[in-house]
Amino acid sequence: MAEERRPRAGKSSTTAARRTASVRGAEHAARAACRSLEGLIGHPTEGVSAVRRIDDGWCVVVDVLELPRIPDTTSLLASYEVQLDQDGELLEYCRVRRYRRGSADE
Repeated sequence: MAEERRPRAGKSSTTAARRTASVRGAEHAARAACRSLEGLIGHPTEGVSAVRRIDDGWCVVVDVLELPRIPDTTSLLASYEVQLDQDGELLEYCRVRRYRRGSADE
């Protein structure tokens, strides 16, 4: 009869704790990036397109409303790449893309 294998209780709970900490870290980084960028450039953030862990912190791509227009589909938005340290402090940022809200990527 084959022996049934079960994960050790300590190991699976440790893995779950790491996943939870990672998600909290990414959420914290995204919020910190939006707050910092809004304060620096004076334009409202629309959302976050990407969050990735880098060696010394986080890289977050934040979408910003740069020029509101009527109709809203013609408003100009921009994507900024924001670098944060491990504590969520802004190290640098750079605009990487500017586009009309109604346009799709090719």
